[in-house]
Amino acid sequence: MKQTYFTAGPAEMYPTFERHLQEAVAQQLGSISHRSQKFRDIYKFTVEQLRTLMNIPDSHGIFFAGSASEVWERILLNCVEHESFHLVNGSFSTKFYEYAVSLRKFAHSYEKPFGEGFDYGEIQVPEYAEVICVTQNETSSGVQMREPDIHKLKRSNLKKLIAVDIVSSAPYPDLDFDVVDTAFFSVQKSFGLPAGLGVWIANDRCLTKAERLQKYEDSTIGAHHNLPALWKNFKNYETPATPNVLGIYLLGKIAEDLNTIGIETVRKQTEEKHKVLSKYLENSQVFSHAVAEERHRSRTVVVANTTKPSAEVIAAIKKANMVIGSGYGPAKDTQIRIANFPAVSLEQVEALIQEMKKLEG
Repeated sequence: MKQTYFTAGPAEMYPTFERHLQEAVAQQLGSISHRSQKFRDIYKFTVEQLRTLMNIPDSHGIFFAGSASEVWERILLNCVEHESFHLVNGSFSTKFYEYAVSLRKFAHSYEKPFGEGFDYGEIQVPEYAEVICVTQNETSSGVQMREPDIHKLKRSNLKKLIAVDIVSSAPYPDLDFDVVDTAFFSVQKSFGLPAGLGVWIANDRCLTKAERLQKYEDSTIGAHHNLPALWKNFKNYETPATPNVLGIYLLGKIAEDLNTIGIETVRKQTEEKHKVLSKYLENSQVFSHAVAEERHRSRTVVVANTTKPSAEVIAAIKKANMVIGSGYGPAKDTQIRIANFPAVSLEQVEALIQEMKKLEG
């Protein structure tokens, strides 16, 4: 029997995935050259669909990597000469910070406990930090940073670049890319696709910084997939090396499907499902919100405390052909994570809640 995946990535495949995959196989896209016109057309189509879906202006290039984790490194190498600043409140924001340390950058951090969020007014950015690194949606703890706070943070630090991790929330956040310099995501979460493709969005300010750093004899912006090389190829809708052609094609088709629905409808449906889950957690005897402040609760990754061992909860839910995730890291046994991505319907969320209610006795 087919299972429904409420896991935070890899996640439930988008309903049209199989049809698009069959079309890709029929067109033999796994065999085409990345220097062919057919690939250029695919790249261009995917870029156009993402620009429409996420309101990305022409000032920003859209590039492809093997994963979002790779993009952490690309940003730090290409946009940071000496100092970065990181908002840290979970496992993935911690890893972004640790990447900076491993690359010998002087990395500042402002840290909050696991499960707590950031508001603009409390953040003091170090004077010499070149890039502000923000995790808009912390997949491990289910914490979001609201878009207005991100925009205010940038507007009060106009000379600095701001990098935004939207790995487990894109395309839901309504980011203003006239303000956000660079952002990135991966496709195995809200886009409902198999893992293996990271998407990097960066503006011309990032490119200018990378080109300047590239000229310094005592620094490196990376020998592979550096921003100037990516941008040079992007002008012709090409890539420096052979990319995940299948993944790029599928991303374009799913983005087109989401555009057909309309991003405002996608957001409205996401919020509606979140409200249903939230209301249940507020009244449950077994489960409760892991994130105390409502404004800091992720709309796409709902994290709940559980009085029963998470493994027991997961096993019980799986008997109904539904798969949820455990807590992350230290919270593995005491929390569960429920993905609220576009691939999952309101009816499926309501069915999940009914199974969770059976554990109340």
